[in-house]
Amino acid sequence: MVVLKVTLLEGRPPEKKRELVRRLTEMASRLLGEPYEEVRVILYEVRRDQWAAGGVLFSDKEGT
Repeated sequence: MVVLKVTLLEGRPPEKKRELVRRLTEMASRLLGEPYEEVRVILYEVRRDQWAAGGVLFSDKEGT
């Protein structure tokens, strides 16, 4: 079994997350030789006020 953990900012539409999960599963299965059904993907969504870059919270940045 393979478990992929992905951390991303919240707010992406469900169809984008579905596509991400599908493609990650497909690639991990192909490259690692694991059955498709044995690939797990866990999405961790983080609020913008809990993620910072360059000392600035994403919630404080304009246009993000």
